Amino acid sequence: MTGAASGIGAAIAARLAAEGAEVWVGDIDTEGAQRVAGEVNGHAIELDVTDLGSANAAVEATGTLDILVNNAGTDEFGFFTCTTPEQWQKVIAINLIGVLNCTHAALPSMQQAKYGRILSISSEAGRVGSKGSAVYSAAKAGIVGFTKAIARENARYGIIANAIAPGPIETPLLMGAKEFGEIGEKVIETMKSSTQMGRLGQPDEVAAAAAFLVSDDATYVTGETLGVSGGLGMV
Repeated sequence: MTGAASGIGAAIAARLAAEGAEVWVGDIDTEGAQRVAGEVNGHAIELDVTDLGSANAAVEATGTLDILVNNAGTDEFGFFTCTTPEQWQKVIAINLIGVLNCTHAALPSMQQAKYGRILSISSEAGRVGSKGSAVYSAAKAGIVGFTKAIARENARYGIIANAIAPGPIETPLLMGAKEFGEIGEKVIETMKSSTQMGRLGQPDEVAAAAAFLVSDDATYVTGETLGVSGGLGMV
């Protein structure tokens, strides 16, 4: 699991461990990964998702990888004209290239085993767009298309691939928008009011959906993106 040192990733790690999975907590934040791994009786591993070599090493360290959860993500809040190419590259590298790297590393052994579950955390921002997060929205939209392609290519190997599109979830990433002052506060409040439930979601609510999509209850579900967003993405 990538980006599992906090927020949604930590919640998914805890849920999967509770259901009997042997969890590997991968994160560039090694202290956070070790903390979460200790809480779930799992394993911590340093992982930079932007580096294919790091992804390959992490997969090799697990021995046998049945389930890959691509969760690592970041954002650089701000209206697009106020952002820089350096910020775009960082957001795309972590949110999209990271998914490509880790999936590329995991697939060969899954194909050989004729079994695998790949779950990638996208965002409703990738389906409806999010003000102040244009590049993040683009990267998360890329995950949706990538997931469909991987599902098509790998069904014959017994591998299913799905995504989750969370709405506004109370995580360090979202709440970090407050650092940008009034615009950050407005982003959070606008997202909250755009949901049908009028509240922020909790990481555990995303973890519940993740547990289903990687379980044997979802053997006929592939190429899908499940919204966990309080109705934000309804059309």
